[in-house]
Amino acid sequence: MVNLRQLMINNLRLQGKFLPDALRWLQWRECPLDRMPFESWPRELAVLDLKNSNKIKTLWGLKGYKVPENLMIINLSYCHQLSAIPDLSGCQHLEKIDLENCVNLTSIHESIGSLSTLCSLNLSGCSKLTELPSDVSGLKRLEVLLLSSCSSLKTLPENIGSLTSLKSFHADGTAIAELPQSIFRLTKLKRLVLEGCRHLRRLPNCIGHLCSLRELSLDRSGIEELTNSVGSLKNLETLSLMWCESLTVIPDSICNLISLTELLVNGSAIKDLPSTIGYLSYLRGLSVGKCKFLTKLPDSIKNLASVVELQLDETAITYLPDQIGEMKLLRKLEMRRCKHLEVLPESIGKLASLTTLNLVEGNVRELPESIGLLENLVTLRLNKCKKLTMLPASIGKLKSLYHFLMEETAVTDLPETFGKLINLRTLRMAKRPDLYPTENALLAEPEVPMNQSSFVLLSSFCNLTKLTELDARAWRICEKIPEDFEKLSLELTSLPSLPSSLIKLNVENCYALETIHDLSNLVSLEELKLTNCVKVMDIPGFENFYLSGCVACSSQVRKRLSKVALRNLQNLSMPGGTLPDWLSRQTVDFSKPKNLELKGVTVGVILSINHNIDIPRMKRDQMPGVIDVQANVLKQGKTLFSTTLIINGVPKSDEEHIHLCRYHDYHPLIAHLKDVDTFCVSMKNPPFDKGLELKKCGAHLIFEGDDDYDGDEETLDMGLQSVSEKLASFFNNYEDGGTIHAIEKELEIQEREELRSSHITFKSNSILLFLASLFFVILSWFCLRYMCPAF
Repeated sequence: MVNLRQLMINNLRLQGKFLPDALRWLQWRECPLDRMPFESWPRELAVLDLKNSNKIKTLWGLKGYKVPENLMIINLSYCHQLSAIPDLSGCQHLEKIDLENCVNLTSIHESIGSLSTLCSLNLSGCSKLTELPSDVSGLKRLEVLLLSSCSSLKTLPENIGSLTSLKSFHADGTAIAELPQSIFRLTKLKRLVLEGCRHLRRLPNCIGHLCSLRELSLDRSGIEELTNSVGSLKNLETLSLMWCESLTVIPDSICNLISLTELLVNGSAIKDLPSTIGYLSYLRGLSVGKCKFLTKLPDSIKNLASVVELQLDETAITYLPDQIGEMKLLRKLEMRRCKHLEVLPESIGKLASLTTLNLVEGNVRELPESIGLLENLVTLRLNKCKKLTMLPASIGKLKSLYHFLMEETAVTDLPETFGKLINLRTLRMAKRPDLYPTENALLAEPEVPMNQSSFVLLSSFCNLTKLTELDARAWRICEKIPEDFEKLSLELTSLPSLPSSLIKLNVENCYALETIHDLSNLVSLEELKLTNCVKVMDIPGFENFYLSGCVACSSQVRKRLSKVALRNLQNLSMPGGTLPDWLSRQTVDFSKPKNLELKGVTVGVILSINHNIDIPRMKRDQMPGVIDVQANVLKQGKTLFSTTLIINGVPKSDEEHIHLCRYHDYHPLIAHLKDVDTFCVSMKNPPFDKGLELKKCGAHLIFEGDDDYDGDEETLDMGLQSVSEKLASFFNNYEDGGTIHAIEKELEIQEREELRSSHITFKSNSILLFLASLFFVILSWFCLRYMCPAF
C-alpha cells in the first residue's frame, strides 16, 4: 500500500519490520509489544499515537533505528510500563508530546528542553517523575505545561522563565516547595494552578510581574501568607484560596485587583476579610463558606455593588451588617449552618435582585417583616431552623416565590396571607413524626404532653392553585379540609420546551396531557414514557421509546421513525399487532459467520393483557412493567443465560401492543452467545401476570455490516438494506392486521348497506313508473271513450 497515509490498527498484533514509506499517521493504541519492531520509520510520519499501550517500554532506543524526523505529535499517554523517553533531538518539528499517566516514567531526556517547536507538554499523572530537564531554555514556543499529580516532583528548572510563550502552567499535586525566581519572566502566563502543593509555603515577591495572569489557584496548598505583590496582578479575574488551612490573613493590597470577579476563600483559616475589599468593584462572587474563624463581615461590603453570589455557609458570623442592603445585584445568599446568627437585619428587604435565600440548619429565631419586599425571591430554604417559631405576615407578598422549604422548623401556624403566594410550586414543611407521641404512647402514658397543637388548614391555602408538591407530614392537620381544596388538583395538559440535556422523561398516566413541544432537540434522551397518555395526538420530533396505550399519536409517530433513531434503539412500545416478516422466528440458532462479530440482537413481541384477570396481592399500576417475557441463551436445551425483556409501561386497554428490545454488544446476553447456541424468547412458567398473553415473538441477530451503513437505502432491495432501515420502512408503512381487518369489515358493511339502499330505491322507482304509466293509459282510454264519441 504505497500510497497509504493513515493507519489505525488499535489492539492488533502484527509481524514485520517495515511500514509504508508515505505513511503520515500511525495510530496503534493498546499495542501488545514492548518496543517498536521497525528497522526504519516512514520518512513522512507526523503523528505517532500509542495511547494505552501498557507493554511499551521504549521506542527507538536500539542502535541502527532511524528516528522519524518529521514527527509533530507523540501520544504515549497511559503507557504504564514506559520508563524512559529516548533522544528526541532529531525531531525538529515536534509540536505536542502527551505522556499523561505514564506512571513508571522517572525522567525525561534532556533533549526535550531544546525542542524549539514544542507547543504542548503533558506530564500529568507521572507519579514517579522526579525531575525535569535542567535546561528548558529551548522551549521558546511552549504554551501549555501540565505537571498535575506529578507527586514525586520536588523542583522546577531554574530557568523556567525562558518559557516566554507559556500561557497555562499546572503544577497541582506536586511536591514543589518553591517557585523559581525567574518565573516573573512568564509575562504571557494566564493560568497558574498550584492546588494541593502542600509543601509550598509562600509565593515569591516577583509573582506580581505576571501581568497577563487571569487565574491563580492555590486550593489545598500549604500557603501561609500571600505576598503584597499579589495586588499588582491587574488582570487577575479568579483568586482561589479554598482549604488553605494555614492561611490566616489576606493582604490589604487585594484592593488593587481591579479585574477580580471571583474570590474563593472557603475552608481557610482567615479571621477577617480586609476592610479594603469594598474596592473590588467588579467582584461578582465572594465565597467564605466554612471559614470557621470568620465572625463578621466588614462594613465596606456595601460597596460590592456587583456581587451576585455571597456564600457564608458554616461561618461564625453573629450578625449581618446593615450595609448588606446596598448589594443591589445580589441574587444568591447562602448562610447554611450559621449557628451564631440569630437575627437578620431589616435592610435585607432592600436586596431587590435576590432570588435565593438559604438559611438551612441555622438558628434564626424570626424573619424580618421586610422580607416581603423581596419581590424576585424564587427559592426560600428554612429547613431545620429549629428556633424559628413563626413567619411574618409580609411573606404573602413574595409573588415570585416558587419553592418554599421549611421542613423541621418550630413553626406551628401559617399566616392568613400565606394563600397569596399564587406562584408557589413546591411547599415542603414536614416535621419529624418521632418528635411527637404515637397513638400507643398516648394510651400507655396519657400524661405525656403534646409538643404541637393541632393545625387547621387555612381557607386561603386553596388559592395556591399552581402548587405541584405539598409535604405537610406530622403537622397534625385537624377539622374539615376546605371544599375548595380541589382547586389544587393541577393537571398537566401540555409539555413545554425541555432542556436538551434531558436523559429521562416520564409522564405516564397523565390522562389530561394533550400537547407536547417539539422533542427533536433532546439529543441525550434515553427514555421516554408516555404510557396511557390517551389524549396526546402527536409528538413532534419524537423518535422512539414507550407509547403503550397512546393509540391517538402512534400512527403519526411511526411515520417519523428514522434509521438513525432505530439504530440507537433500546426499547420501543406502541399499539400494534404485527411484526416484521424477517423478525418472525421465536427461536434462532447462532452460528458465527467467518470474520464477523455479533453486534446485537433485536427482539420483537406482540402482547395483550386481559384486565379482567387480577394479579394476586398486587395491582398492575404498581408494577414497573411486564416481567414475564424472557430472552434466553440455550445450549443443547439447557439455559445458559436468561434476562427479562425491559417492557415498561402497562397499558390500560386490552388491545395488542408491539414491543421491541435491542441488545447491543455491551450487554451480557451478547457475550454469552457462542457457536451452536440457541436464542429464544419465552414466557415465564408460571407467569406472574396470568392476564398476559404472548401472541407473537421473534428475534434477529445483527452482525458486523448488518447495520452500519449511513447512506440512502430507500431504493435498495430489502435484502440489501440495513436492519434499522428495514425497521424504519416497516413502521413508516405500518399496517396492523387487526386494524386493517376491522376497517375492511366496516367498509364491507357500509357497501352492503349502500347496495341494499340502492335496491330499495330502484324497486320503489319501478313501481312508481309502472303506476304512472297505468294512470296515463286509463286516462287516455277514458278520454277516447266518453269525450270523443266519434271514434
